[in-house]
Amino acid sequence: VQLVESGGALVQPGSSLTLSCAGSGGTLDAYAISWFHQVPGKKREGVSCIELKPDSKYYSDAVKGRFIISTDAAKNTVSLQMNNLQPDDTALYYCAADLFRPCPNYRGDYSQWGAYWGQGTQVTVSS
Repeated sequence: VQLVESGGALVQPGSSLTLSCAGSGGTLDAYAISWFHQVPGKKREGVSCIELKPDSKYYSDAVKGRFIISTDAAKNTVSLQMNNLQPDDTALYYCAADLFRPCPNYRGDYSQWGAYWGQGTQVTVSS
């Protein structure tokens, strides 16, 4: 499956933004789909993950209550609605898919998670 992220932008603190992860070559609802973000020089961090069978959603502690992950089966996309964005949310955001593993435990070691990755979309939060 191929993944393409979109929706990244430069926004002010407190703003909202929605990222999309579009899949081709496979049906995303067969996979666990996770969003990660990474800042240059720092470790890649998990943000949010969704499994459709069964329907489960997970969020990192940093975004819980602010971000919402969802899926549009007709468009074969997974979206990440990001609310009340803060400068610490500034990063390159990736979506990744894994067919054989459930959503990763963001408090554990998830360095091996994700068989398929997109190229990323930049989110910058600055006044």
